Amino acid sequence: MIESLNIPKPDDFHVHLRQGSLLKLVTPFTAAHFSRALVMPNTEPPILTARDAVNYAAELRSASPQGMNFQPLTTIKLTKLTTNVSVENAAAVGVLAAKFYPQGMTTNASDGPVNLHDLQPGVLDAMQESDLVLCVHAEAVGVFCLDREIAFLPELDEYVRVFPRLRIVLEHLSTRGAVEAVEGWPANVAATVTPHHLVLTLDDLIGSELHPHSFCKPVPKTLDDQRALIRAVTSGKPKFFLGTDSAPHWRTAKEESGAAGIFNAPVALQVLAQVFEDAGALGRLGDFVAAFGADFYRLPRNRDRIELVRRSVRIPNDYEGIVPLWAGREARWSLTGQTPLQ
Repeated sequence: MIESLNIPKPDDFHVHLRQGSLLKLVTPFTAAHFSRALVMPNTEPPILTARDAVNYAAELRSASPQGMNFQPLTTIKLTKLTTNVSVENAAAVGVLAAKFYPQGMTTNASDGPVNLHDLQPGVLDAMQESDLVLCVHAEAVGVFCLDREIAFLPELDEYVRVFPRLRIVLEHLSTRGAVEAVEGWPANVAATVTPHHLVLTLDDLIGSELHPHSFCKPVPKTLDDQRALIRAVTSGKPKFFLGTDSAPHWRTAKEESGAAGIFNAPVALQVLAQVFEDAGALGRLGDFVAAFGADFYRLPRNRDRIELVRRSVRIPNDYEGIVPLWAGREARWSLTGQTPLQ
């Protein structure tokens, strides 16, 4: 039995760090566990331009603890007003990706285009030429919630064929159908998978009673979908890599208004270690969290390392008003330096 695991310090290629007091609270958790993090732009106000991205990166760096080797990576949000010049300017200041949110499909997406056809002509051409990654929240507008991801795939298939050099990431896969689509598309199409979609199903959300802290978008699906996700991430295929989609909301927002999003940054690696071990693939965890994503985004692999040890820890019920994934549960893996379960 493996008692410890030493791997490169991971990257998180999909995280929400918010703004203001929430940003200051949650950023240190991501900085502690990840070398780099691709930070989503659906803030309020959103990150729309190169200037917005530069200012946001500075805010993120200022919230990171001194002495930590942490690099926030920025994105811009695609709207109907985004132009090819906006894309080119963003790429020129080091923005790595542009995020497509279908209208109303998640937090602060009410201004999103209904579909990719709603983007201005030339935007995707400019992204392809600037080598800016298209990150997609792959859910179709106006479709039953459990069918939205599958319904979006035919539209995306069109763009995969029309833009063969455009790198595309389907974010937070939640269905077997999406896994199979990504596997069938060319190497310029990849996907992120979250810790919570690997351990939650619809039962955890509404099976016996409503659990608002298990609510996210896309919603967790069936056991069959969950098994397909686990198979994908433990397969060693470089098309699948980690994007935690850690999305904090205050407890009151989750319990009173049903805000969508799961805060998993403090526990993501422990959860993943357990998933990979149960699948008999613990030796592949390092590639999933620290190699495949860096390769896809054409970044150097991290040299810093972290160690996971087999030691039980109790996940806190609350982090200063934010409830994490697996709150109150025992995890069998911990990061070196964590306090063991008493």
